[in-house]
Amino acid sequence: MRAAEKVIITTAITGSVNVPSQSPYLPLSADAVAEAALDAIEAGSAIVHLHAREPDGRPTPDPDVFAKIVGRITAETDAVINITTGGASSMTMEQRLAAAMRLRPELASMNMGSMNFVYSGIAEKVTEWKYDWEKPYVLNTYSRPFVNTFDSIEQTLRTLGESGTRFEYECYDIGHLYSLAHFVDKGLAKPPLLIQGVFGILGGIGADHANLEHMVRIADKLFGEDYLFSAFAGGRDQMAFGTHSAWLGGHVRVGLEDSLWIGKGRLAESNAQQVRKIRAVVEDLGKPVATPAEARAMLALRGKES
Repeated sequence: MRAAEKVIITTAITGSVNVPSQSPYLPLSADAVAEAALDAIEAGSAIVHLHAREPDGRPTPDPDVFAKIVGRITAETDAVINITTGGASSMTMEQRLAAAMRLRPELASMNMGSMNFVYSGIAEKVTEWKYDWEKPYVLNTYSRPFVNTFDSIEQTLRTLGESGTRFEYECYDIGHLYSLAHFVDKGLAKPPLLIQGVFGILGGIGADHANLEHMVRIADKLFGEDYLFSAFAGGRDQMAFGTHSAWLGGHVRVGLEDSLWIGKGRLAESNAQQVRKIRAVVEDLGKPVATPAEARAMLALRGKES
């Protein structure tokens, strides 16, 4: 792993997992997502990872909604834009790629394998639903896999890669590292690799700190110094895993996509609140936080104006 002299903070603003009934603070409309991203950037986030939603919170792949969000952010900041290609498991691959294909961001997420990606447990915790789409949506994940075939990964690497988009490789298990190594061997995934270790999703690797260290060991074996590592865990383990990643020499990701909480029993009131908390942790470890320009240099991104 390339040890981080400066730590990149990524903020995943809204995602497609959590639903409005879980928190009144989850940004939904395009304007709300853009405002939340701008606040996170001001707090110290160099990268914003973007999903889009309808005003009622339903995840949407609509490129027009993404364009509105991205337009606000790029007009006011120099932050790195990372557009999802994961979308939601209920979307087709064509839908999931639509926004990134149109907007050609500097960075896009890349899920490194098909898996059971289960968050039906949300239905056991919500007692009052705001919208009728929410409960069937989360329950559906118990019976529907999240499909990311090698063919779709290769086609995405080729088509988006041709425009200069680079990738945040989301690895939910150790096998996903080996899948990434396959595409490195084919010359389709090019260093420096940004590997995002994802922990605590039902169907993926558990939020056990030994698993984080194991993922780094295997990544070191496969990629040597050709990768940067970042990590997050879903839900209550978010901050602990960010702290551990930074302590190991890696980078961090926070945001309401990954966790709705700021502390035990306390809902986060904004993405920026989580950014400020992890930034304080990182700086207490004696590590400065990277600016967007510094993140671009570390990740070999093409630059905002290209």
